Amino acid sequence: MANLIDTMNYDGLISGLAPEPVVAAGTIRKLGTAATYKRGTILAKSSGSAGDGKLVILGTSAASNETLTAYAILADDTAIGTASDVNAAIYKAGCFDPAKLEVKSGYTITEDDKDALRDGGVFLSPVID
Repeated sequence: MANLIDTMNYDGLISGLAPEPVVAAGTIRKLGTAATYKRGTILAKSSGSAGDGKLVILGTSAASNETLTAYAILADDTAIGTASDVNAAIYKAGCFDPAKLEVKSGYTITEDDKDALRDGGVFLSPVID
């Protein structure tokens, strides 16, 4: 007789197994006002002469001499505070349902964002019922 250890609720974020989801660690930049980013939030990576290599929610305004490029998907709900940066699990590759992804309020994912994600191994494909 098998023992039930736990159950899993499928949230539809991962929409395929090719390419295989790749989980890594990323550093999310602290905020001016604390917030919780939800699993499935698209994160952009800071680069450029003013870049710090940290992650921010896609749709954040770049600082002068900073470039923010769509980079990864947040793997778990994560509280971001105001005192220090946060290390979090991110998906650096995989296939994700665009209907389940989140960005900064008022921002719309662009074709350039999709291209940047795809170039890094993150593909957007809806779940087909």
